[in-house]
Amino acid sequence: MSETSWNPTVIWSRPESERAGTPLLVLLHGYLSNEEDLMGLAPMLPEEFTIVSVRAPQSLGPGYTWFPLMQDLDYSFNAVKNSISDLWSWLEPVSKQHSSVSLLGFSMGMAVATSLLRHRPDAISTVIGLSGFAVPEEGEGFFHDEKLKEMRKPVFWGRDQADPVITQDKIEYTHAWATSDVHVTKVLYTNMFHSVNAQEMSHVHEFLSHVVLKGAKI
Repeated sequence: MSETSWNPTVIWSRPESERAGTPLLVLLHGYLSNEEDLMGLAPMLPEEFTIVSVRAPQSLGPGYTWFPLMQDLDYSFNAVKNSISDLWSWLEPVSKQHSSVSLLGFSMGMAVATSLLRHRPDAISTVIGLSGFAVPEEGEGFFHDEKLKEMRKPVFWGRDQADPVITQDKIEYTHAWATSDVHVTKVLYTNMFHSVNAQEMSHVHEFLSHVVLKGAKI
């Protein structure tokens, strides 16, 4: 973990004076994107949430990335650990003024969201994963999947079977992990490909309202 807290570029949905005591929803963008990308979803999310969209730490090409692509030669689980540790070093003090912390990640952002859930299952209420995947752990100790399995945290996973970006091996791993270690709500969409659509966002709105705002079991 970094010696000092990471200070990312972020966008908030409301001023600081209006955030205390609200449920927090953290938006985590995909590969080569930025913090502005997912804020367009904010009007489709429950208004009770304070939303913050976070820029990934590494500048690359036209945007930013959380870690190298898994098929790249410079990918390592260590890079994932460093990114998640930096994110948590920023999020932990921020989270103290909120009633709960939920994560919404698109594509690689879902890998970040699920990795943070697995690293700190006690601190995260739920994960919304859109057109993404989970990362296999290499070695032991950073992910606490056994503890997570006991807690059965609710996770929403939306995707299109015709998604041309997320490879089948990632889908298979994510499915095996999710069905074993969390309480997954998995929804398949058609003609969405590697994106989100209005139907999916209505489901996300309903899911967040149900499991976070109402505290209902799924």
